[in-house]
Amino acid sequence: MGNSEIRNGARIRWQVDGLCVAVDDLHIRYRVYEERPLNTRDLLHRRFRRRQSVDVHALRGVSFSVSPGDAVGIVGSNGSGKSTLLRAIAGLQPKTSGSVRVAGEAHLLGVNAALKPQLSGTRNIILGGLAMGLSHDEVMAQMGQAVEFADIGDALSRPMITYSAGMKARLAFSIATLRVPDVLLIDEALAVGDKAFRERSLLRVKKIREEAHSVLMVTHNLREIRETCNLALWLDNGEIVASGEANDVLDRYEASPSSPDRPD
Repeated sequence: MGNSEIRNGARIRWQVDGLCVAVDDLHIRYRVYEERPLNTRDLLHRRFRRRQSVDVHALRGVSFSVSPGDAVGIVGSNGSGKSTLLRAIAGLQPKTSGSVRVAGEAHLLGVNAALKPQLSGTRNIILGGLAMGLSHDEVMAQMGQAVEFADIGDALSRPMITYSAGMKARLAFSIATLRVPDVLLIDEALAVGDKAFRERSLLRVKKIREEAHSVLMVTHNLREIRETCNLALWLDNGEIVASGEANDVLDRYEASPSSPDRPD
């Protein structure tokens, strides 16, 4: 199997050399509660809550594999299972059946990255680096690089609760790449940044690939996938519609009448 192949629907043998992620026949189901509409009788009797449980089948038999150095762009409409898939690979989402195997460490970077809002940007960099296994000296040695990448100026000494969404995203990305994991999972984390930040981040993603690390990226910006990823995966209603070379998959996705990310 070559480095530029994603296998859709095939059983995966983890003994095959060269894989860093292998997802095999993955099903994820969970139950949520939703509010039911209130009728006049409910209002008269002050019944303000009518909840019912709903079974969500978020992923339905998803299978694919990724090799070191691959960057995979994951596309699909809202609710198609993209974020659930990344959380499963990161080990944050229990699976119902199937398997998820990662050779090495996988780290999830999302819009709501786990930072401490009451602490300063500097303190968050230190704590984030320590949480990833770096020593205090190693974190301090990379502090200048992280500060330069985040580019938030004097705000670095202020509590993060005062930051804009874009500032938080820049700081979160700079912290996440202090120690690059074997597999970096990016869930819309670049969407809230400005153009300059997205360009710096995409250059960083390309460098990560050159160092033989792998990236799986969820984004609605198809241009970013075309420029950064060699592979793409299209999910719809929890199932893989297409997978393979990025440009081929994105061409099919954009041509689909149901695609929310079609060009104007």
